[in-house]
Amino acid sequence: MAVINTNTVAEQTSNNLRASTASLSKSLSRLSSGLKIVQPSDDAAGLAVSSRLEAQIRRLDAALNNVVNAVSFTQTQDGFLKTVDKALRRMGELAMLSQDTTKSQSDRTLYNQEYVQLQDYIRATATKDFNSVSLFSSTTFGVTIDEKGTTFDFPGTPILSNASYANAIDSSIDLTTSLGSVQALKNVSGAINQIALDRARLGAVQSRLNFTNDQLTTTKENLSAAISRISDVDVAEEATQFARFQILVQSGTTMLAQANALPQSVLELLRS
Repeated sequence: MAVINTNTVAEQTSNNLRASTASLSKSLSRLSSGLKIVQPSDDAAGLAVSSRLEAQIRRLDAALNNVVNAVSFTQTQDGFLKTVDKALRRMGELAMLSQDTTKSQSDRTLYNQEYVQLQDYIRATATKDFNSVSLFSSTTFGVTIDEKGTTFDFPGTPILSNASYANAIDSSIDLTTSLGSVQALKNVSGAINQIALDRARLGAVQSRLNFTNDQLTTTKENLSAAISRISDVDVAEEATQFARFQILVQSGTTMLAQANALPQSVLELLRS
């Protein structure tokens, strides 16, 4: 059938070229962005899932940050307690030395001066803080351990309000007397026992926080892999598709030119 007004072949070729061009454009967008889902229509369900997973990862990042800060907090606590432990051991040594009957009163006075200075050091340590949060209060601390906001509570480590420490830093204790030295040794021994318990408890808390950190990190890796499978483009596969659509566009353009030339054959009929 030879017609002039309607070129059906050219219209079909134009439609095919339009589809190939659109596919080429989408493939180019995917390769340039690295995303499989460039716009919601590409995969509506996948977009919804990846969006929820990304929000979960953001919450996991925040929980990880909280856990790491809690670890730093407990490590700082233990660092101070370690030096306090050394101070208490020295105080116990001084209390024992002051009970030596061969020591003069002047010697005991010197022992007492050092003892008092170590007491002051422990009192000063009890007022230390971490980012304006008291390190040695009786406050219970809650740490978020997952993206749902679940908290793990660990008790505070008070010094001034703890009887064992308070007895060791009692300013009324005087090593210059025999009774004072005996009482000082008793008080310091109690504080040393208490600090051993507190440091052991802090170690247990740190262990749990470290395991929580590992678990959160693993969960984040798995969620990231899931998002990648949904939204990240396979570059090798998409590059193959891009080459295919590029060839289709080029051939479609050439064929459209041929299809537009078909009506010219009618002129040959008119000339004959």
